[in-house]
Formats: sequence, C-alpha cells, structure tokens
Amino acid sequence: MEQELVVMEIICNAGEARSLCFEALRQSREQNFSVAEEKLQQAKECLNKAHLVQTQLIEEDQGEGKVPMTLVMVHAQDHLMTTILAQELASEMVALHKQLAG
Repeated sequence: MEQELVVMEIICNAGEARSLCFEALRQSREQNFSVAEEKLQQAKECLNKAHLVQTQLIEEDQGEGKVPMTLVMVHAQDHLMTTILAQELASEMVALHKQLAG
C-alpha cells in the first residue's frame, strides 16, 4: 500500500475515534450512558483499525528504516497517540459520570 494511503488511513481512523470519544462525553453529561458506551465501543473499533495499520508499518520496517519517515507520517503517529489517550480518558470520565448519576 502506498505510504500516503497508509498515513491517511491512520489519520482518518484516529480522527473518527477522537470525534466518537467526545460524543461519548457529551452523551454521558446528558446521562445517555448506553449511547455513550456505544460511542466508546465504536471509537475502540476505529482505534483498532488505525493500530493495525501502524503495526503493519512497523512489521514492514523491521527496525531497519525501510519505511521512509515523513512529516505527515509523524503527524499520523502523533494523531494516533493523542487519540488513544483521549479514548482512555473519555472511558474514565464516562464511568465517573455514570457513578455520580448513580
């Protein structure tokens, strides 16, 4: 797969996951917990797709610099890492909202 397509796949899946995480937070503030949990699950699926692409790149590179590192590749990796963090925090915050509404 061309590197540009790979990078865009990471960015698009991570971006979709991030949007879903923030939608889950909005839903949990409104005490729509089943919708919030569904959004978090969808975010997890998007992140899994992005992570799979990242893993394929790592396997292709084999630690030997076979995959050229470009600024857009760094951007994609950065986008993925921050979205993973957003997903973890959103999950905790939804659980907290749920507990407080209890």
